[in-house]
Amino acid sequence: MAMVLIAPAPLQGVEGEYRDLLLAAGHEVVQQTAGRQLREDEVITWLNGFDAVLAGSEPYTRKAIEANPNLRVIARVGVGYDAVDVHAATEHGRAVTITPGTNHGSVAEHTFALMLALAKRVVPQHNAVARGEWPRGINVPLRGSVLGLAGLGRTGKAVALRAIAFEMTVIAYEPFPDREFCQRHGIELVQFDDLMARADWLSLHLPATEQSRHIINANSLALMKPGAFIINTSRGAVLDETALADALASGRLGGAGLDVFEQEPPAKLSFFDRPNVVFTPHVAGVDSRSLADMAASAASSAVEILAGHWPTDGRVVNPTARVNKG
Repeated sequence: MAMVLIAPAPLQGVEGEYRDLLLAAGHEVVQQTAGRQLREDEVITWLNGFDAVLAGSEPYTRKAIEANPNLRVIARVGVGYDAVDVHAATEHGRAVTITPGTNHGSVAEHTFALMLALAKRVVPQHNAVARGEWPRGINVPLRGSVLGLAGLGRTGKAVALRAIAFEMTVIAYEPFPDREFCQRHGIELVQFDDLMARADWLSLHLPATEQSRHIINANSLALMKPGAFIINTSRGAVLDETALADALASGRLGGAGLDVFEQEPPAKLSFFDRPNVVFTPHVAGVDSRSLADMAASAASSAVEILAGHWPTDGRVVNPTARVNKG
């Protein structure tokens, strides 16, 4: 029997297939009780004695990994793993897994929620009506506009299909494109600078890497059309928030919708009070269906690896960890 920690706060009190899988394998399941995302010091404390963790966005640093020698599996309930020190995990023989194909639909829907909130000025109009006002201004259409996708993986594709239904023209920047998908759906592949210059709406779907850090910066923002909008449901690190603040303050951008931030939770940002900016707390990929699917996939990975059978379908981020000692 192994000890498995359930770390994501959204899973607190949630039954489901993920728990059934772990219990059926004979493992003991414990849910963290903080009711929020754990800090590094809390991760270190909670991991004590556990063999595996179903991990949220809390930090799995080298310090946390080295402080818990029993840990064998960090099974992310999601597809991103920038909160995990993968190098340290690999060095110490700890598997890091993700859940591909489980939450792209949720992120795509949330992306459009942010787009529509901005285009139809939902938040400021709601607040005005609640104050007893009746501001019948002119909104912005999505139909007929150009959606630029920075990244055309699973999520980018899901956003593209929805954009086509909204009668938008879709262009995309993608270093490793699925050309058959693009041809079938009439999506034009473009270079990054061209994407920035042509998009009425820019939606970010890039992983957080050294190459993508602050790819949206003062220089790239200067290429955008006056009045264009930015949506970020990927990772906060890809967008320079200082440069975004300047572009919003100058009036160059029409607005922004952010689900992710460079620091989470974010400190007070200068554009928090702007009526043309909409925020959500890194929840794009977490609706009831995607959460259940992600948790079940993560639990399945943990069960397999604890039993000595490493998945070979892309769920393990660091397969070379198998040859290292813990």
